[in-house]
Amino acid sequence: MGESDARIDYAEVMRRLPHRYPFLLVDRAEDFVAGTSITGVKNVTHNEPFFPGHFPIDPVMPGVLIVEAMAQTGALLMSKTMNVEVEGKVIMFMSIDGVRFRKPARPGDQLRMRVMVTKQRGDVFKFRGETFIDDKLAAEADFAAMVVTVEQPAS
Repeated sequence: MGESDARIDYAEVMRRLPHRYPFLLVDRAEDFVAGTSITGVKNVTHNEPFFPGHFPIDPVMPGVLIVEAMAQTGALLMSKTMNVEVEGKVIMFMSIDGVRFRKPARPGDQLRMRVMVTKQRGDVFKFRGETFIDDKLAAEADFAAMVVTVEQPAS
């Protein structure tokens, strides 16, 4: 695998994940190793849609969205590893365990979501995710996801 294969730019993220603004929480990824690991990157900006309500005086990114960013990073790893087409398929969150929040994410921070595969069986992946801000552990979780065929698009 060449150096360029280890990086996933925003255009490829958009091709591989069905999420869109305001719910797409991965800007790019690097260190991709098929079936093994990936590092997702999310730049947290002051104009995120949740900051006016969480919290106006002291803006903090909701922890559940940090977990979602880790899950989207895992889905990106699955999509590229398995070459899953977004059309007709979706990667769904199955479970989450052992979530710990250690440092709040604020405007101006960069989240680096390091996601490692701990087990794979067919279309099901189990992951260990760790999110870092300024090289400090901010959140961690174990989670699982699977590829699901979508019969009929929602209208």
